Amino acid sequence: MISKNELKYFSSLLIKKFRQQEEKFIVEGLRTVEEGLNSSYKCEAVFVTPAFMDSFPDVITIINKRTNRVIELKSIDFQKISDTKSPQGIAAVFNKNYPPKSLNTLKEKVIVLIDNISDPGNLGTIIRTCDWFGFYNILITDNSVEYLNPKVIRASMGSVFHLNIYDEIYENDLVNLKTNGYQIVCADTKGKNVLTYKPNKKTIITFSNESIGPSEMIRTLSDEFITIPGKGRAESLNVSSAAAIILSRLAFEL
Repeated sequence: MISKNELKYFSSLLIKKFRQQEEKFIVEGLRTVEEGLNSSYKCEAVFVTPAFMDSFPDVITIINKRTNRVIELKSIDFQKISDTKSPQGIAAVFNKNYPPKSLNTLKEKVIVLIDNISDPGNLGTIIRTCDWFGFYNILITDNSVEYLNPKVIRASMGSVFHLNIYDEIYENDLVNLKTNGYQIVCADTKGKNVLTYKPNKKTIITFSNESIGPSEMIRTLSDEFITIPGKGRAESLNVSSAAAIILSRLAFEL
């Protein structure tokens, strides 16, 4: 059972202000909920509709073994915690997780930096791409979309649960990483050809807002710029498409 006040509390997590305040977030869909339950993230509750329970009794049995609280909600109440037009009938609340390492102790060869990306679909897709190619540390500047935004999580297909994500990154954080030997490489419309580019041993590869390009902070801090050569007439690539091409290159170059 769930009270009206508790339902109101959980539905408030659809709003960024309350997600940040409570350090909790909602995910929807069976695959994403399962990814969360199989991760190190703490699950506070799983919500299911009667229709979902009837259709997936085996799933409910498994979920009951992985979390202490499974709440059945009428469809009309489930809509209050849902961010989608046609929900699958399963959602969950997780506590925000913090990376196990501090920024100053990172030693990975490649770190991905997100700079001023506002579209949640693009950020979610980049997170999923990082997961695919094995780049497990992502930095997100404070002027970018929040990675716990429901649309970001859906686009990531649950990959947010697999990676170490450092949000609210500021200039001093990047300066410290440069002091520790990292070189900031910025993807842009002009720069060295990524197909022949030889990266530094410790690289922070940056992807920025596709319409306005890198922020002034990133332009100032960047050591090098790289670009993807094209043959057609398109003005530019979508940032998530560009990230996929560049990360596929770096994944097998280092």
